[in-house]
Amino acid sequence: MSSNSFAYTEQSGGGETAELGQEATSTISPSGAFGLFSSDLKKNEDLKQMLESNKDSAKLDAMKRIVGMIAKGKNASELFPAVVKNVASKNIEIKKLVYVYLVRYAEEQQDLALLSISTFQRALKDPNQLIRASALRVLSSIRVPIIVPIMMLAIKEASADLSPYVRKNAAHAIQKLYSLDPEQKEMLIEVIEKLLKDKSTLVAGSVVMAFEEVCPDRIDLIHKNYRKLCNLLVDVEEWGQVVIIHMLTRYARTQFVSPWKEDDGLEDNEKNFYESDDELKEKTEDRKKPYTMDPDHRLLIRNTKPLLQSRNAAVVMAVAQLYWHISPKSEAGIISKSLVRLLRSNREVQYIVLQNIATMSIQRKGMFEPYLKSFYVRSTDPTMIKTLKLEILTNLANEANISTLLREFQTYVKSQDKQFAAATIQTIGRCATNISEVTDTCLNGLVCLLSNRDEIVVAESVVVIKKLLQMQPVQHGEIIKHMAKLLDSITVPVARASILWLIGENCERVPKIAPDVLRKMAKSFTNEDDLVKLQILNLGAKLYLTNSKQTKLLTQYILNLGKYDQNYDIRDRTRFIRQLIVPNEKSGALSKYAKKIFLAQKPAPLLESPFKDRDHFQLGTLSHTLNIKASGYLELSNWPEVAPDPSVRNVEVIELAKEWTPTGKAKKENPAKKFYSESEEEEESSDSSSSDSESESGSESGEGGGSEEEEDSSEDSSEGSSSEEESESGDESEAEHKRMPFLTVNPISTPVVLPTPALSPSLIADLEGLNLSTSSSVISVGTPVFVPGKTHVLLHRMSGKGLAANYFFPRQPCIFGDKMVSVQITLNNTSDRKIENIHIGEKKLPVGMQMHVFHPIDSLEPEGSITVSMGIDFCDSTQTASFQLCTKDDCFNVSIQPPIGELLLPVTMSEKDFKKEQGMLTGMNETSAVIIAAPQNFTPSMVLQKVVNVANVGVVPSGQDNIHRFAAKTVHSGSLMLVTVELKEGSTAQLIINTEKTVIGSVLLRELKPVLSQG
Repeated sequence: MSSNSFAYTEQSGGGETAELGQEATSTISPSGAFGLFSSDLKKNEDLKQMLESNKDSAKLDAMKRIVGMIAKGKNASELFPAVVKNVASKNIEIKKLVYVYLVRYAEEQQDLALLSISTFQRALKDPNQLIRASALRVLSSIRVPIIVPIMMLAIKEASADLSPYVRKNAAHAIQKLYSLDPEQKEMLIEVIEKLLKDKSTLVAGSVVMAFEEVCPDRIDLIHKNYRKLCNLLVDVEEWGQVVIIHMLTRYARTQFVSPWKEDDGLEDNEKNFYESDDELKEKTEDRKKPYTMDPDHRLLIRNTKPLLQSRNAAVVMAVAQLYWHISPKSEAGIISKSLVRLLRSNREVQYIVLQNIATMSIQRKGMFEPYLKSFYVRSTDPTMIKTLKLEILTNLANEANISTLLREFQTYVKSQDKQFAAATIQTIGRCATNISEVTDTCLNGLVCLLSNRDEIVVAESVVVIKKLLQMQPVQHGEIIKHMAKLLDSITVPVARASILWLIGENCERVPKIAPDVLRKMAKSFTNEDDLVKLQILNLGAKLYLTNSKQTKLLTQYILNLGKYDQNYDIRDRTRFIRQLIVPNEKSGALSKYAKKIFLAQKPAPLLESPFKDRDHFQLGTLSHTLNIKASGYLELSNWPEVAPDPSVRNVEVIELAKEWTPTGKAKKENPAKKFYSESEEEEESSDSSSSDSESESGSESGEGGGSEEEEDSSEDSSEGSSSEEESESGDESEAEHKRMPFLTVNPISTPVVLPTPALSPSLIADLEGLNLSTSSSVISVGTPVFVPGKTHVLLHRMSGKGLAANYFFPRQPCIFGDKMVSVQITLNNTSDRKIENIHIGEKKLPVGMQMHVFHPIDSLEPEGSITVSMGIDFCDSTQTASFQLCTKDDCFNVSIQPPIGELLLPVTMSEKDFKKEQGMLTGMNETSAVIIAAPQNFTPSMVLQKVVNVANVGVVPSGQDNIHRFAAKTVHSGSLMLVTVELKEGSTAQLIINTEKTVIGSVLLRELKPVLSQG
């Protein structure tokens, strides 16, 4: 089974154990309730026995069954003690399943999980990336404040892990730690800042999610990574794409000027076509400065366009909202086709997409008019979808298509879904108000609906007609009379109240009908709904003021009924009306204006879209869906009047290269400089091919279980010229700050052994982290302090059929490449015959590793010996370089594994420079340990001898007797490695290692600690 997948396949032996478990379960008597419970209990007991078995096959089968229980939603928490015992299992498949279980139950069983915390910490150093990541997930799932420091340390270490999968999980853990302890925010921001620089597409989405959760206001962290995120976007996983697009939308609204100004200007020209020449001249002068889009703004729009073809609806919706909020109005139309495509998805996706289209169609109808038929209602659509489609059809209605839409609406009104039919009637009313040409047609159609058998349809028609008549009441006296007759049959309170209100407003136009209606209402007053009672009181007051002769006594009767009503609103209204319309001694000055108050001209209602007030929310968000500001919602800022400085998005290495260019470069290095700058331009261009290849290689290197190489070391996987290697080292140095210059083999000039002051391209990049002051520091590669004579067996004479091979590390810069470690191999012929054609055969190297082989040796005489040199780029890791050592007749599999100390080159620097660099490599870049040994072991000579014997480091002068300092840099990446041994009182000392390469630093610490402790 692959160690990189969570496949739950059956293995040999598992089937037998499963059968035993089934037999044990089936023997339980099912009689009574106790039988049922004992069966479950016995089943779990069986699983516990299997977990305590000595056979891995039984444990694996038990874990599969337990994970299966969890997947089905069953509670498996009581098995926690039995499962957690297997967390240290040596079987990789068992361990993975145990971690899946622990992630699920660690929060519930915190006490038991805490007992195994040391195991989780050890697992963070496991060679398998999946185990390291799972351990971090479990650790962050134990939500106990007491382990916050441990979690913080684990996240820091994981953020520097060589596997992008582990770094991705570190980004996920950041959010969990922040919710547990918000006080860690500043330290977490440091980790986020580091992870944002990661080139792997696997990490990008997760770290942006952490950024949005922890510090969404820290836009300054995005500046340098903006172009990289734009270029990586296509290759990030789908949910990462959604998060990044939403974040970049907010970023664009703060960093670029509005692209809509030019469009607005064009619209103004069209509207004000008949302006005078003077006014037109003034306006054109104001618009003399044409709008030019920022290249970074264009980069974002261009790189998100392909994602409109995504299979994931959330990604398409995210790109659509980005285009809506930040692209020119003339370019936003391309999203309409993609959104209409999503209407073929399930109903939940349709609901969200239609909501967003409804908001868009209010402001820009033209975008969706070509797709009008896509919004026709289907009989299988749920009510919520039907209502939204109606809303969009109403927004898209105009003089050209209204006749088609009204025919469609006629069908909808006959629907069995009464809620939908009522919504259709409201839609017809809105179309009638928006398009004056069809107002009469709509009104006549609604009057016809008044004879419908369905009460809800009639009631809704009455309400809509009432609103339409408010706009032009003079012409429609017959309709009001017709509606008055319906009072006997309509029972829906809203409809009855609407008819009474209409009659009251138009009581002078229907003088014969209104008093009779009041008479009928007085009879049924006590049985009416509260809403209807209020309108009866209003009708009585209006008739009392206009037709007092016929309705005076009737109105007083109704007022007396209202005076003793159970509802206090009706009682209050009754007292108010009596004082206002029936003059007496207590009446105030308002009585004179009673008629003006009751019969004032009411403004016509505005039939607006319910989506009109949602446009201030960002499309595609929960707040937009709910039409209320949800927790965690981040508002889109307004466009800035003046664009902020665009240079903040430039990569620093470009500026530094420009500053260093004039400082007396030799002419022969100009071509190399030109090549370097071109590669930088390619990196910033919209074409994301370079970042794609980096991300892919990063994924490959991360997926090799147990591999410890850097993902960006795979840039060097193809054999190339020395100039290519130099340019790549320059690219890497851009990502890693604080790197020091080191000895390079210049491909143009003659090879050099000693460090030279020439400013090669890689040196310019390496100087990126230095302070560019007038008194620049001198930090250079030095000569080895000590070269251990220890040799390692490469091929034993018995295995090699008389050919013996030993290798050792001479601690000299490799002549084959500046990223390679020099290895010398001594070949001995111990046989009594001549060995011919000794050469290197097939190479089995991890991804990114390179090897420069020695030239084939024609022959080696008996008892003869020869020493050859090789160069191996170990990519700053202790991985084994496996290859075949071949002769004319045989091939032997051999391997070279470097000690951690041989991956370094000694560096000479002053104490001041050492302290300065150490100050920049604190926090997560520092590891330390306390050493206990006899005082005689801590003499300067002893400390020097022990340290340089383990590692190829240079001695840094120290002004203090109790502090010994050593400096080196990694061969492959050139990262500084600073070692400090500080002697304390008594027999203790503190060993401190500062380096960006935290994995190498921790391994070196483990090797130095026992050496310094022993006598």
